[in-house]
Amino acid sequence: MNLVTLLPFIVLIGAMFLMTRSAKNKQRQAATMRNQMQPGSGVRTIGGMYATVKEVHDDAVSLEVAPGVHAIYAKNAIGAVLEDAEYNRIVHGIEPDAAEAPVVPDDASSLTEDIEPAEEKKIDLGKGTTDEAGASAADAKPEQTSDAKAEDAKKDGKRDGDTDAK
Repeated sequence: MNLVTLLPFIVLIGAMFLMTRSAKNKQRQAATMRNQMQPGSGVRTIGGMYATVKEVHDDAVSLEVAPGVHAIYAKNAIGAVLEDAEYNRIVHGIEPDAAEAPVVPDDASSLTEDIEPAEEKKIDLGKGTTDEAGASAADAKPEQTSDAKAEDAKKDGKRDGDTDAK
């Protein structure tokens, strides 16, 4: 047989090996996490329920889902074993000490006080366009007087505040 004909099969077998290896690695990590459960630790089930571990058996775990309410779950139903601080934050709403939390100001003024504003170049946002000499078209056209504007309005049939749309 030619090596070129075997190449697709070799690639396929290699890909299958890599996929099964990563899946087995994830299963191994989940099993070690479940074996580290101890009574008193907080857990999250795969269904999203938070509970406290009361007893650990070979294939099952007794969880306290509410004060005085115990339920038995399979070990495979445990999605994550949580740290005490995270479990208390989620379930009981107990935030960590304020000394450990970073201080965040109420407004941004304290963050920008030391920074001096840079001089900004002013931009002309006028409607006139500039020619090569740099003078704007509005500067080249003389201003109309109020009498000239009134005459233009009479020709158009418009008064002050009227628009072209009808």
